[in-house]
Amino acid sequence: MAGPVHVEEAVPDPAEVRALAGAAEAADGVAPLSEPVLLALYAGAGRHLLARRDGVLVGYAQLNHDVAELVTHPAHRRQGVGGQLLDALEQRAGTDLQVWAHGRRPAAVAFAESRGYTAGRVLWQLRRPLDGRIPDAPLPAGITLRAFRPGRDEDAWVAVNARAFAGHREQGAWTVADLRLREAEPWFDPDGFLLAERPDGSLAGFHWTKVHPGPPPIGEVYVLGVDPSARGIRLGPALATAGLRHLRDRGLAAVLLYADEDNPQAVRLYERLGFTKWDVDVQFQLSGSR
Repeated sequence: MAGPVHVEEAVPDPAEVRALAGAAEAADGVAPLSEPVLLALYAGAGRHLLARRDGVLVGYAQLNHDVAELVTHPAHRRQGVGGQLLDALEQRAGTDLQVWAHGRRPAAVAFAESRGYTAGRVLWQLRRPLDGRIPDAPLPAGITLRAFRPGRDEDAWVAVNARAFAGHREQGAWTVADLRLREAEPWFDPDGFLLAERPDGSLAGFHWTKVHPGPPPIGEVYVLGVDPSARGIRLGPALATAGLRHLRDRGLAAVLLYADEDNPQAVRLYERLGFTKWDVDVQFQLSGSR
């Protein structure tokens, strides 16, 4: 008989956590941990909860402020592991705790509801093929595109990103350190990080693309932002189509992106560009909180 599960807050072994997450992804068809969680795992940020049975890692949770993600090994589900991790998270974050469920799988939804959680934020994943027509959207007069220059553009980009996403709790708070963490990732490609520049050299917006290795490989509209001073000149659609063409020129067959359900303007923009809803992530919170 298997032994009891012990949950502790400790410094994790990133490789051990990645192996656990990989087993869950193979079983569910969706990655259980987001990119920010994995970056924090390697950077030593956040608080880490490890669930072990007989010395083996069977569950993991990460808490950043009051937002958490957790994963249980498929072979140890429905044995109380997830419940113990959630107990530990609630002890640390209280009623402000928010927990992501990637893919909105029925088992995850049922577990959240059984613990008194309801859906709060909803994040859609949209996709489109790249072998079809990409709509024409010319750059506004006076705007040119160029690639990001590592070591030179960080401060300017962070400033524009903060203004473009001033109402976005996560994206708008990125720092130069956050940017450099991603520059160090194997997928980072400055040629796919398109900056819209005014004649005076200031940045009006950007489209940062990403390529997931797969298989099969797939592109991503990683971050697309327009400075508030450049809104109303149709820069967003021009940046979007430029990034799609860049990904198509790299030989990719499809592209994905994420958009908040409560940002219908962005969802409509991408639907006009041929994207359709593919999957959804849900952030759960305790009923009656916030």
